[in-house]
Amino acid sequence: MKEISSENIQKAVDILSKHTDSKLLTHLNSCVHCGLCETSCLFWKTFKESKYIPGMKVDLVSSIYRRYCTFMGKAAPKLTHARDLTEETIAEMVDSLYGACTMCGRCVKHCSIGVDIPFVVRTGRRMLAAMGMVPESLQATVAAAINTGNNMAISTEDFVDTIEWMEEELQDELGEEAKIPLNKEGADILYTLNPREPKFFPLSIAAAAKIFHQAGANWTLSTEMYDVTNYGYFSGKDEEATAIAQKMFDEMERLGCKTLVLGECGHGSRALRWEAPNYLKKRPDFQMITLIELLEDYIKTGKIKVDKSLNAKKYTIHDPCNIVRNGGLYNSLRYVTRQVVPELIEMTPTGSDNFCCGGGGGMLAMSEYNERRIKVGEIKAEQIRNTGADVVITPCHNCVDQLTQINNTYKLKVEIKSLAEVVADALVIEG
Repeated sequence: MKEISSENIQKAVDILSKHTDSKLLTHLNSCVHCGLCETSCLFWKTFKESKYIPGMKVDLVSSIYRRYCTFMGKAAPKLTHARDLTEETIAEMVDSLYGACTMCGRCVKHCSIGVDIPFVVRTGRRMLAAMGMVPESLQATVAAAINTGNNMAISTEDFVDTIEWMEEELQDELGEEAKIPLNKEGADILYTLNPREPKFFPLSIAAAAKIFHQAGANWTLSTEMYDVTNYGYFSGKDEEATAIAQKMFDEMERLGCKTLVLGECGHGSRALRWEAPNYLKKRPDFQMITLIELLEDYIKTGKIKVDKSLNAKKYTIHDPCNIVRNGGLYNSLRYVTRQVVPELIEMTPTGSDNFCCGGGGGMLAMSEYNERRIKVGEIKAEQIRNTGADVVITPCHNCVDQLTQINNTYKLKVEIKSLAEVVADALVIEG
């Protein structure tokens, strides 16, 4: 722990006291300590310790609010269970709010009065960020995005080499006319990627390109700003989240594209589509949709033809929290999937009640909590095992990475595929 100065403590308190609307106060003061949220949480179900109960995380932030922002908390802190921002309290906040919460929102669904627990958790993270207490590995990920344009610090040369390699693979299959355009001005679509794709999963780029080619799409990738992710949303540093979002908006303007298609990343879709306009205090002057919605349109309008018999295995879906529970794309995801696979076996529970994979909330970027992250992933591993499926589909590359790790750890012996890969496998290529 760093020594906390009174100046930094005041910065954290300002996050609570200089609120601009009543949302924060409503959620800080609404928890009735009923405990219904506990069984919704991966961390409590895994470790069975009270500190992992979502409501306890709300109470942790609320206790600090009472201490510094209410008359009774200042006058009689013990009576109101108000807490000082000591090093001990701050260490507890870091462990609970960063290291024991994926901000998946499942607890909100089970809350008796609808407290927005992830919002309170993120408020606590903003307080910690103001004090310089973001976990080092998470902050390094944000810094990479700020300094290089992508969170894995992939050089432009390496990115272009990967794209050219994937284009050659694509042309071997579809002919010389198949392209992966770069920096094409005036394209209808600017497609975005999770940097894990060029780094670890380049075949998913080829899969999306194959779909775009078959649809006759006028599309492009940018070498300057292709990263759909925004870990500033998870770190709590709003100014850095804003800077990352601004880069994407600027690139849309520079290239003059009409539609920003958000690639397969749950939090990236949320951070750009729903949070960025709040950061930037303006609406985008371009359309913004997810790849899921685009695939749904391509299939319904006949722009691509698919044959589900080409995918001759048993499939299940892992629902990314920010796409299904918090993004409302349950029906779109199921529609696309059912058009391209012959047998879909749903997890129990599924859809908006599905469990987080354990890698969200920035957990996948925080090496400090790797052991804990893999341990809570056992719940998802059991969900997958109980389906008896051969392939797990998920339209999020952070989820792909976490699922791949728990697949290996818990010896599930399944394939993990992105939605684009499964759709590409089912494409009918005429001629």
